[in-house]
Amino acid sequence: MSIRETPAEGAGGDRPSGNLDADRGRVVRAQQGDPAAFEELITLHAAPILRMLGRMLGNSADAEEVAQETFLKAWRGLPGFRLEARFSTWLYRIAVNEANRRLARNAIRATLPIDDVVSDVPDLAEGPASLAESMEFKKYLECCIVELPPDYRAAVVLRDVQGLTNEEAAEALGLELRNFKSRLHRGRMAIRRRLEEFYGEG
Repeated sequence: MSIRETPAEGAGGDRPSGNLDADRGRVVRAQQGDPAAFEELITLHAAPILRMLGRMLGNSADAEEVAQETFLKAWRGLPGFRLEARFSTWLYRIAVNEANRRLARNAIRATLPIDDVVSDVPDLAEGPASLAESMEFKKYLECCIVELPPDYRAAVVLRDVQGLTNEEAAEALGLELRNFKSRLHRGRMAIRRRLEEFYGEG
């Protein structure tokens, strides 16, 4: 089961914009002490990072705070960034780590604004179309994702909501590919079980 099972590899929904070579050039300039180059990087990547954090944390205020913490940590860690890596993936890793720290401190339980993925739930499409479009169903799906354990939630959000490839998401989480796939599968199955319960009750 997948919320967004097979997005075009390399062309997902909320992935950071920007050209890899252009990013590398900006990173080099930023590492040489050019703050304007780093500002350009943040301008390119801030929106998808902020939306991902909103889905992880459940509210915009925490997302904005953690985004600022993420960008500050990225600036401080930039001298150690390896140019063969993808800047956006590195930024995602920092953001996920900061979000998990915030979740651990606050134990946030909230709903997530993920209307864009509701229509992409496969295998359950036999249910009434009106159910998939209902606010009740959307709210239930949001709750299913936010109630996942943080490790599973991060895998599902990065892969199925943000549209990263398996390889990119695994790198962002610092996991071997097979371990990432295991977390993603478990997260998807947990959501599927909850959704099947919802359909069964409908």
